[in-house]
Amino acid sequence: MTVQEQEFYSVINNQKNTYKILRFISIQPMKNISKNAIIGYPAGIITGITYGLNPLFGVPLMKEGAAIESILFFRYAIAVLFLGGFLLLSRQSFKISWKQAGVLLILGLLYTSSSVFLFEAYNYIASGLATTIIFLYPVLVAIIMVFLRVVPSWSVWLSIILTFVGVVIMTQSDSTQTINPIGVILSLGSALVYALFIVIINRSKIISNISNSLLTFYALTVGAIIFLGKITLSDIHITTGLTGNMAWLNLVGLAILPTVVSTATLAIATRNIGATKASVLGVFEPVTAILIGTVVFGEALTTNIIVGILLSITAITFMIAKTKR
Repeated sequence: MTVQEQEFYSVINNQKNTYKILRFISIQPMKNISKNAIIGYPAGIITGITYGLNPLFGVPLMKEGAAIESILFFRYAIAVLFLGGFLLLSRQSFKISWKQAGVLLILGLLYTSSSVFLFEAYNYIASGLATTIIFLYPVLVAIIMVFLRVVPSWSVWLSIILTFVGVVIMTQSDSTQTINPIGVILSLGSALVYALFIVIINRSKIISNISNSLLTFYALTVGAIIFLGKITLSDIHITTGLTGNMAWLNLVGLAILPTVVSTATLAIATRNIGATKASVLGVFEPVTAILIGTVVFGEALTTNIIVGILLSITAITFMIAKTKR
């Protein structure tokens, strides 16, 4: 083989190697994107967005004079019907033990209380701010875990401090909007009971073998029974303020999107990308609520609220991202 031929084949081989390298580089990122990630990340985003739609459906019903008890009863009842149908279609068993029933009763009471506090808060402060304060529940979970002898890392404590500062900034009123402290307290109460709800789900071994769908079904059933009983024993007319097709569309929307869909997609996201990453995607919840409050209801978006929200969301995201699954 001549020198010219050797140089020619050398160039050809180099080009082949270069092509292989470029091809490897181009397809490698695709290999790193797993099927779980493709399913899990969109599901987590949908969870945050749909739960942030609470004020979109709930606030108009309250403005029309519907009682909170009636709104939440129909929200839970419609959601229970949808979940019950899903469980039947998927042929899941409804059977639970008496011990499991006791834990599920407590979870139902906590979940119900969280909803009541949230809707009551809407009467005192902007819906976006109320939903954002509720997003403090990851911090409250960390504090509760300390009492269970699970001491958080330095990153968690740093996030708690920054989040507290964020809440203080958010609740400082200015010339364009007055923030009622009662609404802030109710929102924090909603976050606290929801944090307890999460801790019990994570720590209770009694209900560890119950699916998310079945757990949610019974928790919502407890809430529906409670509100039905409260309405029956009071002077509240169950359909007051629920006149016209729009009211019932809002109820169905409230039951399906912030309740059934958000719960189902949360389960999908958690199982595909893990609890930590799924929780981080929850930042879409307050962002959605703020946008709904501003665009739909014309609520004031003050500088204090913007700064406080950004600081709180950044702190919580940092804490969850630094926490191992």
